[in-house]
Amino acid sequence: MRYVLALDQGTTSSRAIAFDEQGRVAALAQREFAQHFPQPGWVEHDADEIWVSQLAVARECIQKLAAAQHGQAPEAIEIVAIGITNQRETTLLWERATGRPLAPAIVWQDRRTTVRCEQLRSQGQAGPIQRQTGLVLDAYFSATKLEWLLDQVPGARARAEAGELAFGTIDSWLIWQLTGGRVHATDPSNAARTMLMNIHTLDWDDQLLRLFHIPRAVLPRIVPSSGVLGETAPALFGRPIPIAGVAGDQQAATFGQACFAPGMAKNTYGTGCFMLMNTGHQAVPSRNRLLTTVGWQGPAAGARHRTAYCLEGSVFMTGATVQWLRDGLQMIQTASEIEALAASVPDTGDVFLVPAFAGLGAPDWDGRARGTLVGLTRGSTRAHIARAALEAIALQSADIFGAMSRDSGIALTELRVDGGASRNDLLMQMQADLLGVPVVRPRVTETTALGAAYLAGLATGVWPDGAAIAAQWAVARRFEPRLPEPERHARIARWRQAVARARGWARDAAGSSPSQP
Repeated sequence: MRYVLALDQGTTSSRAIAFDEQGRVAALAQREFAQHFPQPGWVEHDADEIWVSQLAVARECIQKLAAAQHGQAPEAIEIVAIGITNQRETTLLWERATGRPLAPAIVWQDRRTTVRCEQLRSQGQAGPIQRQTGLVLDAYFSATKLEWLLDQVPGARARAEAGELAFGTIDSWLIWQLTGGRVHATDPSNAARTMLMNIHTLDWDDQLLRLFHIPRAVLPRIVPSSGVLGETAPALFGRPIPIAGVAGDQQAATFGQACFAPGMAKNTYGTGCFMLMNTGHQAVPSRNRLLTTVGWQGPAAGARHRTAYCLEGSVFMTGATVQWLRDGLQMIQTASEIEALAASVPDTGDVFLVPAFAGLGAPDWDGRARGTLVGLTRGSTRAHIARAALEAIALQSADIFGAMSRDSGIALTELRVDGGASRNDLLMQMQADLLGVPVVRPRVTETTALGAAYLAGLATGVWPDGAAIAAQWAVARRFEPRLPEPERHARIARWRQAVARARGWARDAAGSSPSQP
């Protein structure tokens, strides 16, 4: 049996999953790593801890495969290729000579460059940036994070200009480590999230590099999402293994959901929540503050045009909201408890939780919004708050779903779902009710890792084409909407009232009134 190993480096954990030729999970290993919050609005990771944890779970996954194969030696297991998928936008800077990170990784959730983005917006840069990158000008993306590192780390800018330093998102960091520093690369799906790549030319944009004061020498090479880009150092796994697939986590999940045709959409429920819709070979500009992004470059993007584009809407806090209830408020002991607790009441009692702990993503894009709990009465209980937390996930996704339909001109007829929280039946029923269309959960919900495996397997002959992959996709459960249309519209309108109360709350260090984007 041949396997493809997917390295799934997420915001809170590193995972490795081996898939067989039928797209089934053959082995899995996972390890959480620390989250660091040095100041309000700052979120950091230890880049070395990410690498150590990712290597450990990769080795553990291969060992599990070997144990299942009658105790074979791990190096005897036929791993045809490795695919990488990763948390996007998180920004690293390291020394080329030693591989030593110069500073902690700045995580995508980090808001430290919000003021810089407001300055650029006041200078009229939002429009040109969106036309070139498809992105809303926001601290979410890598450009202002990298600019901050080059400005704040002593000597970093001069060293970067001299070619001594390397910038990368998490995919580039893993590729660098896996190849022993021989390959410094990224793919278009990750590069599209830096706010430095022109999504129409699929190359780093000189105008944007000048705007953010980024020397080209620090940037990785952009390679196709599906294609052999290098091999692992032999010492890591006992033999070199081709690295043949790379995609940001949400694009990988879209690929793993076999959303190959324009108009097909998926939503991933992880730390954040991310909805993507395939728009084909056309980069569709958004009028509703969604993102236009590269889906992937390579097979299943069409014979003539090998780049697929997507519209995307991002919710910053979904699974992380449940973690907050568990760790911050200690309302539950495990994340899995929330479904039963929320189901113990018939509704939220008009309680709304707006989980804008790191600002609001699409379609509001308010970096100064903050978490808000409204509608509390003496009769409100932790069950009402738990249900409001789940409903907030579904309501934020409904906002994006509506914007996506308006932008594309396509009436979306279903939503494919994946990620950890997609296993929550109550949440999925809420989602169907608030969208007004069926929500479809596949048999394999590890679609982020599966997409990375498919990209790598297509490049190495494990799967012949996109049609073979689409044939493996199968439905596990379909959630049909039950909420009458008038009630659905009323619930969404009430939600928007709650969102209005959360917007613009945070003030800057000087205490001045918050500004609106």
